[in-house]
Amino acid sequence: MLHRLLLGLIAVAGLGLAGCALSPQQIVPEPKLNAPLAAVGSGQPVVVRVVDGRASPNLGTRGGLYPETSMIVVRGQDVLPRLQTQAETAVRLLGFTPSPNAYNAPQLTLTLAELKYQSPKQGMYVTEADIGATFRVDVQNAGRRYSGRYGASLNQRFGMAPNQQTNTQLIENVLSDALTRAFKDPAIGQLLLGR
Repeated sequence: MLHRLLLGLIAVAGLGLAGCALSPQQIVPEPKLNAPLAAVGSGQPVVVRVVDGRASPNLGTRGGLYPETSMIVVRGQDVLPRLQTQAETAVRLLGFTPSPNAYNAPQLTLTLAELKYQSPKQGMYVTEADIGATFRVDVQNAGRRYSGRYGASLNQRFGMAPNQQTNTQLIENVLSDALTRAFKDPAIGQLLLGR
C-alpha cells in the first residue's frame, strides 16, 4: 500500500514538473506591409532578391524551467518566400516592376539580418518576451549603392506562457513593422530612379 502511494506521489510530482517544461515552437510568420508607400517610379524594372542573413533559424527560447527545450524556430525556407512576395509588392507600390531577369536593371536585396525572441532566464514561468527584427536593404543602380538597416522591437508581457498562435502573431507584427520601415525610406526609391 505504501509502495503504491509513493508511486502515485512520484507520478503527480512528475506531472507538475512536466507542466513547467515548454515545448519547442516552429513558427511560420506571414509578414505584411502595414502602411501605404508613395509611388515614385513609372514602371521601371527592378531585380528584387531576398536573403536570410541570420546565423541560425533559432530565435531564442521561451524560458520556463527547461529553457533548452523551448526553442522558437523560424526557418528560412518558410519565411523567405513570404518576404519575397512582400518585397515585390513594395517595389510595385513604389511604382516599379519586379523583373527577375532584367538586364542592367537596378537591384534591390532585402536581407533578414536578425530575428530574436528573448524571455527572462530566471524563474519557471514565462512572464514577458522581447522580440526584435532587423532588415538590411542594399540597392545598386548604375554603379551607385545605398545600404540601410531597419529594425522593430516589442516587449510583451504575459499572464501565462504564450501558445504558438500568439507567438506567431507577435513575430509577424515585428517583422511587418521592420519591413514597412525599410520600404518607407525615400532614399530607396530615389536610388532605384537613378537619382
